[in-house]
Parts: sequence; C-alpha cells; structure tokens
Amino acid sequence: MDVTKKIISRPSIFGWTNHYDEHGKKIGESRPGIFGGVNHYDAQGHKIGHSTPGLLSDEVHYDNHGHKVGHSLKGIFGYENHYDNHGHKIGSTRDNILFGKTTKLKDK
Repeated sequence: MDVTKKIISRPSIFGWTNHYDEHGKKIGESRPGIFGGVNHYDAQGHKIGHSTPGLLSDEVHYDNHGHKVGHSLKGIFGYENHYDNHGHKIGSTRDNILFGKTTKLKDK
C-alpha cells in the first residue's frame, strides 16, 4: 500500500530552501550549486543528491552517486509533477498559500 509523504519547503534568508515534514521537523535543505543546478542535503547536512535542468523536463534528479532517480515537469494550474525513472507519476508540488511550497510524494 502506498503512503503519501507531505513535505513543506520554505526559502531561507541565506538563499537556500529548508524542507520540513508534516509535523514541522526539518528533514533537509536544498542549496544552489556552484556550477548550476541545486544540491540536496539531509537534516544532518550530508549531501544526498542534486537536480539540474533537463532537456525534455524542467529538472532531472540524481542521487549522491550520480544515478538518475527521476524528473519533474511543470503542469497546468501551477503544479510541478514528479516522475520516477519509469515515467510513473509519484507526486506533485504546489505553491503553499501561506509561504513556500507543499510537495506530496508516494512513499513505497
């Protein structure tokens, strides 16, 4: 059975984005990369992956070993849709009414 994981993302004053679970616990952050793209870190500050602009998608996501793990495309109504390596939709991100963005992902 698939469970949906909810992530709230908010920009920080330092130029990166902090990520929180549905209970408000910080679970990670994303920072702009030196050579473009975005680097992703867990709550302890360990790099867990990165994202870069894609040729046929808005962003391509990689794990910390450089293996592609999925991609994102902007959809209608301001949603950003997330897909796994097989092209299956696994979630979406939308602007949060209060501040930042809300992402819902399938957690298998």
